[in-house]
Amino acid sequence: MERFIVSARKYRPNSFETLIGQDNIAATLQNSILKNQLAHAYLFCGPRGVGKTTSARIFAKTINCLNPLPGMHACNECESCVSFNEGRSYSIHELDAASNNSVDDIRMLNEKVRIPPQIGKYSVFIIDEVHMLSQSAFNAFLKTLEEPPAHAIFILATTEKHKIIPTILSRCQTYDFNRISVEDIVRNLKMIAGNENITADEESLHIIAQKADGAMRDALTIFDQMVAFCGSELRYSDIIKNLNVLDYEYYFKITDIFLNGDYSGALLLFDEILGKGFNPLHFIGGLSTHFRDLLLCKDQSTGKLLELSPGLLQRYSEQAGRCSFQFIYQALDITTTCEAGFKTSNNQRLHVEFALVKISKLSDCTVDEPVVTIPANQIVKSVEKEPVAAAPEVSAQPAPSTLSIKALIANAEKKATKSAERVNTEPKSEDFSENDLDIAWKMLVESEKALPRLANALANNPPRKGENYEVHFTVSNESQKSWIEKNCLARINDFLRGNLKNDGVKLVIDVTPADAPVEQKLYMPGQKAKFLLENNPELIELKKDLDLDIN
Repeated sequence: MERFIVSARKYRPNSFETLIGQDNIAATLQNSILKNQLAHAYLFCGPRGVGKTTSARIFAKTINCLNPLPGMHACNECESCVSFNEGRSYSIHELDAASNNSVDDIRMLNEKVRIPPQIGKYSVFIIDEVHMLSQSAFNAFLKTLEEPPAHAIFILATTEKHKIIPTILSRCQTYDFNRISVEDIVRNLKMIAGNENITADEESLHIIAQKADGAMRDALTIFDQMVAFCGSELRYSDIIKNLNVLDYEYYFKITDIFLNGDYSGALLLFDEILGKGFNPLHFIGGLSTHFRDLLLCKDQSTGKLLELSPGLLQRYSEQAGRCSFQFIYQALDITTTCEAGFKTSNNQRLHVEFALVKISKLSDCTVDEPVVTIPANQIVKSVEKEPVAAAPEVSAQPAPSTLSIKALIANAEKKATKSAERVNTEPKSEDFSENDLDIAWKMLVESEKALPRLANALANNPPRKGENYEVHFTVSNESQKSWIEKNCLARINDFLRGNLKNDGVKLVIDVTPADAPVEQKLYMPGQKAKFLLENNPELIELKKDLDLDIN
């Protein structure tokens, strides 16, 4: 049976031409070889799996090639190239600083530096994960790095450049490696799939590339894993199941539900997602990404920032056309706020569900409003207003491109008057139970998390239903009552009326009487023992019988 070699090793680049996603670095290194302008120390830094160590090996092999090809490419036929390819070169040395990071290891390296190369012009020392060296090891390495022999070249590789001491950085030419784009990863995976006789659609390869997060090595590892799971045919459904990726179909579907204002449908779909084992925080993060992609698709100039397959990009463009900028902007604000407060929420599921309900309330913002141009010499104070439904009449004349301030104010007053008339003619007066009030109150507490002072007061003092739809709420002192009435009462009344579907709801704030008995909290062990003895006569008898010392 033939020995299996993982794709990350089998298809590792062996020349500058096959290096993926680092064209500028490859060109710079090739030019330095052509012009014979080699530095004595290089620092390759960047994320994992982007080709730092691979580039160091290609560079080392090329500068020691005895018969370089035109353009200074390694011939892979001379003794130096063959010995390097077979892993027995005595001119190219690799040191893993993660496990060889002591002063003694660096001293041994310094001794090796003095030995000239047996084959080729240079002794190349590749030190991987160089940031793992101890402080004393760095100091021991400084003198050699500053004045190395003419035949010595050092190539340091690291994923954490900020941990390298400045005295080392100043002695190296620094090359910053970038994350590899999704398109480059997909292109390489297509080539490998063709060589291995594996069928894979573009959607599947895009999912693998996105999961790799810019690291080609990670992409090849995931690719091998998917081949082991799916066989010779990679199917999108199998890949998202194996990688535990939430299908983008859910995000398209829930966005359509939001646009229809169907909050119950959004909650049911969220329950289905949780039933499949997905983390609610990952879901809300993915929803934020979905709205971000829709926002980018609203403009052709920003649409190119999306790293999606052509078919998926078309779907995003179609859905973005049905969403207004205002809807996407407000939805993004809600999801990002939900993400920020998720970990501190006592009821995380309710926290996400409340965010979904709020997004469903944005369904009136599905069509972009015409842009109104105001002359630059006029100063307008922007006031945030609730969306107002359009009047029944439809004007036959197009809206003017420029409106005066008076016209804007008159138009707003007209809409507000019609809205008030409509509300007055259709009052909401549904009765509600104590359970309905408790649910609405919990949602109120979640919505006021930005004001801890108010949220704590609401959470610690449950409401009581009174007569004529009054909701009684008790606070500890007059100053607290005055602060809530001045800053929050109107907003709380509007919230309760909307969620209880009753325009007659009125919050009444009561204050605890000064002569009311204060609950004594038991802190000290003696206080707790005294309380137990006073309220449990049988405990006193037990103390006497067993001669216990309870204090």
